[in-house]
Amino acid sequence: MNVAHFFSLLVTTVLFCGSSHCYAKEISERPNVLFIVSDDLNTLLGCYGDPLARTPNIDKLAARGVRFEKAYCTFPLCGPSRNSFLTGLYPNSSGILANAQIFRQSIPQQISMPQAFRQAGYFVTRIGKLFHYHVPKSVGTDGHDDPASWEVEMNPAGVDRLEEESDIFSLRPGQFGGSLSWYASPRPDAEHTDGLLAADAQWVLERCGRDRSRPFFLAVGFFRPHTPYVAPKDPYFGWYPESSMPIVPNIKQDQADLPAAALGSYKKEQDKLTDTLRREALQAYYASISFMDAQVGHVVDALDVNGLAENTIIVFTSDHGYHTGEHGLWQKQSLFEESARVPLLIVAPKVSQSGVVSNAPVSQVDLFPTLAALCDVQTPENIQGQSLVPMLSDPNEKGRGWALTQVVRRKGKGESFFGYSLRTPRWRFTEWDEGRQGRELYDHDSDPDEITNLAEFKEHASTVVELSEVLHNAISTTMPASGKTPEVDGSLWIPLLVP
Repeated sequence: MNVAHFFSLLVTTVLFCGSSHCYAKEISERPNVLFIVSDDLNTLLGCYGDPLARTPNIDKLAARGVRFEKAYCTFPLCGPSRNSFLTGLYPNSSGILANAQIFRQSIPQQISMPQAFRQAGYFVTRIGKLFHYHVPKSVGTDGHDDPASWEVEMNPAGVDRLEEESDIFSLRPGQFGGSLSWYASPRPDAEHTDGLLAADAQWVLERCGRDRSRPFFLAVGFFRPHTPYVAPKDPYFGWYPESSMPIVPNIKQDQADLPAAALGSYKKEQDKLTDTLRREALQAYYASISFMDAQVGHVVDALDVNGLAENTIIVFTSDHGYHTGEHGLWQKQSLFEESARVPLLIVAPKVSQSGVVSNAPVSQVDLFPTLAALCDVQTPENIQGQSLVPMLSDPNEKGRGWALTQVVRRKGKGESFFGYSLRTPRWRFTEWDEGRQGRELYDHDSDPDEITNLAEFKEHASTVVELSEVLHNAISTTMPASGKTPEVDGSLWIPLLVP
């Protein structure tokens, strides 16, 4: 254990032991929150019907609460997405449209979700990655964190960061975070960063079980399955034989009806992928998911062991989806289903049903108002999501009826344009540069893999017109009150010191 890690644990102990006389009884009786975020995880999970995934712990979590079948990120890139759900604002209002930005630079007075819980008297702790980190280089640091959001931060670093990088295979040698890269580690779970994160979470929950004078908001940000896909070889890689890994077929035919912007997230280095490398990459991705799942199990089990489960709301999600070869794409930053869709599980004792599924389209921007409503925490007036509480008690509730995801594409010479994608219960409709760079329309009733772009079919012209109007109305709801996206000065750092 390094000095910084020990000091953070010491501070935690002081806060726990000194808090008993500070908070009224009604504060201590509020529900706790365990907020778990995976990194770069799509819906390759058993509870989402994937036939290969071995994810027993996440599957058990789904059986305890509500699984949202159609949940979507606001922007399929770590920084914009995380800033969005942690502030309750769409990227157009947060001003965060790239990774190396911090929302205090554009909206310095905004109260984040964990900060709101701090102000309500909660003990608020972060372990691992919640705001953006460069992976793997920021592992073990605060990354692009927000100091005002947390009372205590813990940043363990394991062998995957400290010892094994020279052993990792990468399509770009020496480059890991943004490139497809993987390694079957000979070292056990407990020595890896996510294993250390889980152990720290268990430590915190043990102390929360002893001192219940304050409710807790514990945010645990696992790094897997983000590249590099590093996980213990035994047993996780062994669960997914390379020869059984599927390869997406008919890529050229699929791409024939797509606007160029739809494939703008493709990376030239992926030209090096052979079928063997594709299978190896997918094997490592699955192995990393199963390794992360095991750590989720350790954390959730700690709730039960310490008698906290009956009064703790659990959220499990990822920052965005992830391609594993669909449409010829890998990783993120597309507006296809694989990139925009996220797993979302919510367990809310005494409110949510167990083991049910909500099919309404929802967004991660809805998490802040939902948790605040469940915990009687005041929110900023400008947050933009809907509360999902009605869906937790009745999964047939329809909500707003759509979810919106956006990305940025570069034209060159400093110019750029947006792509926006609307997901309704039946359709995905996408416009690039307000249609000037192309449109896409997919009927999920008959084409869940989004293979046939119907946007130019005459028989669907009225659907395009109708959905375009809904899309533009939806975009208008993502804007700040001024109607202008905040400008970000990347050289400016404005820390907000008020808790």
